[in-house]
Amino acid sequence: MATIYIDGQSHEVDGADNLLHACLSLGMDVPYFCWHPALGSVGACRQCAVKQYANADDTRGRIVMSCMTPSADNTYISIDDEEAKAFRQSVIEFLMTNHPHDCPVCEEGGHCHLQDMTVMSGHTSRKYRFNKRTHANQDLGPFINHEMNRCIACYRCVRYYKDYAGGDDLGVFGAHDNVYFGRVSDGQLESEFSGNLAEVCPTGVFTDRTHSTRYNRKWDMQFAPSVCQQCSVGCNTSPGERYGELRRIENRFNGAINHYFLCDRGRFGYGYVNRDDRPRQMLVRAGSEFEAATESGGIDRLAQTMSEASRVIGIGSPRASLEANFALQQLVGSANYSIGVDACEADLLTRALDILRHGAARTPSLREIEGHDAVLILGEDVMQTAPRIALAVRQAVRGIATGMASDKKICDWQAEALGTIAQKASNPLFIASVDATRLDDIARQTWRATPADIATLGFAVAHAIDASAPAPAAVDADLNAFASTIAQALAGARKPLIISGTSLRSAALLDASANIVAALKARGVEASISLALPEANSLGVAMLGGLPVEEALTAVDSSTVLVVLENDLFRRATEASVAAALETARCVIAIDHQLTPTAERAHMVLPAASFAEGDGTLINNEGRAQRFFQVYDPAYYNLATQIRESWRWLAGLQSAETHSAARWENLDQITAACAQANELLAGIVECAPGADFRVNGRRIARQPLRYSGRTAMRTKISMHEPLIPQDADSPLTFSMEGYGGREEPGSLIPFAWSPGWNSPQAWNKFQDEVGGHLHGGDPGVRLIEPSATATYTAPMAPSRHVGTLAVAPLAHIFGSEELSARAPVMAGNIPAPYVALNPRDAETLGLTASATVRVSIGNTSFEAPLELRPALAAGVVGIPAGLPGAAFVFTDSTATVALGGRS
Repeated sequence: MATIYIDGQSHEVDGADNLLHACLSLGMDVPYFCWHPALGSVGACRQCAVKQYANADDTRGRIVMSCMTPSADNTYISIDDEEAKAFRQSVIEFLMTNHPHDCPVCEEGGHCHLQDMTVMSGHTSRKYRFNKRTHANQDLGPFINHEMNRCIACYRCVRYYKDYAGGDDLGVFGAHDNVYFGRVSDGQLESEFSGNLAEVCPTGVFTDRTHSTRYNRKWDMQFAPSVCQQCSVGCNTSPGERYGELRRIENRFNGAINHYFLCDRGRFGYGYVNRDDRPRQMLVRAGSEFEAATESGGIDRLAQTMSEASRVIGIGSPRASLEANFALQQLVGSANYSIGVDACEADLLTRALDILRHGAARTPSLREIEGHDAVLILGEDVMQTAPRIALAVRQAVRGIATGMASDKKICDWQAEALGTIAQKASNPLFIASVDATRLDDIARQTWRATPADIATLGFAVAHAIDASAPAPAAVDADLNAFASTIAQALAGARKPLIISGTSLRSAALLDASANIVAALKARGVEASISLALPEANSLGVAMLGGLPVEEALTAVDSSTVLVVLENDLFRRATEASVAAALETARCVIAIDHQLTPTAERAHMVLPAASFAEGDGTLINNEGRAQRFFQVYDPAYYNLATQIRESWRWLAGLQSAETHSAARWENLDQITAACAQANELLAGIVECAPGADFRVNGRRIARQPLRYSGRTAMRTKISMHEPLIPQDADSPLTFSMEGYGGREEPGSLIPFAWSPGWNSPQAWNKFQDEVGGHLHGGDPGVRLIEPSATATYTAPMAPSRHVGTLAVAPLAHIFGSEELSARAPVMAGNIPAPYVALNPRDAETLGLTASATVRVSIGNTSFEAPLELRPALAAGVVGIPAGLPGAAFVFTDSTATVALGGRS
């Protein structure tokens, strides 16, 4: 710690910080542009100037840039010094020389860091009266708009995009006072994290294009604290709503998980919430069509049908909340409840849960991943399945510079110094995969093989680290040498990390990963393990427990009522088995917010709330329970809507069937019941305050203070302003008349705003220190810590069938995830169905590129054009996982390939 003096007042700060960081962490306002907590200091904008004095007696002082000056002990500075203030005013005037001053039409207006800093600096008039420099804008694709004339040359965009996120298609061109930030030519930004430019850029150069078509100011949107639904990582988000539709999603700071950044799937994949074809009323089948039903009549009819059925079977979903799955389990009974995934995936999730609970090492948070100094990725293409983990791995690989700088007494916020001292040095990253990945550019070594051979490599690595770990049989010399190289790097690291997952549907990969971690622990190495799981609540349903979907479908007969919760069964089991069950069942009830192929064949559809219209709990891949909250009440804008949370539909069905009062009337009650019924889930009640929580007697406001036009929101329905919707499920209010400030618990902060700070930079007002953690604690609570009593798992000899190829499901960040794939903006990014082969395998089979081929796996088949991929491992056939209209169910690990139509 260090004692510094700011305008005559002493403060205790971390001496390793720079003065700008220290001042902001103390709650003081110092304007800045180029500095960012995740990017460090380069001193490019000169906006953060303060006056520094030699000692307490010095009255002259000198102007310094606070972002480039250490918080050394006995430092004396002044923020309010007149010369420093005049300097800051002049700097922002220079920066604004060529700015178009187009705030009224700029989409950044109202949450613009440039606006905030202009006001903070006191700059109100400009002397420049000549022609402004202008630039042509570029088409950067469907996610990001480009307006280069607003640029103030802070360099944040390229520092984030190239240095932090690893993109190579956006850069800076030109020199002196005529620089251009963009691509060599028009074209979609290639980085999976391009959307963060909209928040990193302090002006309106890069803005959210998905918001442009239905634009409104930030202060006219209603927000809620939420959790991304598009993968298992559980990044925190702030969805914004206006007129009953989502308009944009912003990053919500969580110091343990995503901190400042989201992936593009999570940021832009929300369009499924706004689809016109969503069920918004109860639908009853009338022949080949649906017709609307009244809520009371429909529920009574369903209850009567259920009471007459011999059995009610419920199929849950890993994309539904814990509360919804629990309510279904309670309705049908544990013996009749399925977690909604196939047997293979259910086994994988069970094994993953066992590793997390009883394995040798804990799963790190995203923030902790960045601190590891050696990484092995075993079989998982994390950029496609859990992209935010991939971004964290990039920081882990770059982290070598921090240690090198520390040895030279260089602070880790000195961005240029870190980049210079590191040169091309990096922490070791090893990737064993079936195909090329987007992290190969930073990997020390990559290795392509079949899923079984990748698992063999993992077992060999574990044995090389600890001779008591079981060794795989028949390992060739090349594999053994690579395993030894990896083992040496991991065992010699301070904090190694093993990353794997379930996308290749191989339990052996999970076992091999667990063995490596156990071997490292046996050597006294502080190792960690991270497993990428398929969906937002995959670990949650695994903890809840239930049947695989095939077993549930097999049990369906003509007297069975089948309840399907937020799940498209055609993505979970073979088309024949699903179709047979849906046709056989006496009644099929689909509860969903999307009209999926399963819902289209149901006898009745109950319109479920999406994450934007309901509350619930999810458990991410590290075992962290997090709460998402309702953004808006759809009935406020459409009185005819019957959208309800799934658990409320299920509670109503049970109430009608038993002719008793509903068991749960609000979220707190069903969450507590779920926690009480399942020991593994006992901690979920602690992940967010209950509905009775208040700050100074007030609820938390979902709307910013300047929220306008509420009296006109429903004029097409009625000229009378109704009472705002009443929320019995959370401490939030659908109003701006509530609390908004630093006393909000971390899990209840709907959006970033503080007086004078309208931009996303306002998060510094909610943090214990800038870039650290939230004042009220980071959202969520970890339910799982390892017992550290792991034993080794013996490798099984991989089964090989003559004339077959190993099957590899190939995930795609855009397209493989069910919900985001239904967002219209994603359509152009979703690949067409294909079958991928290594050119050598294609030549052996007599197949040529673009030929239509048929892949036969067990009793199922897939037909698509052939794509030749030199990077794909030999002996592997790659099939895209989960693409819309071509979701293929992987029933076996081997396949035969032939020309389409050939038997």
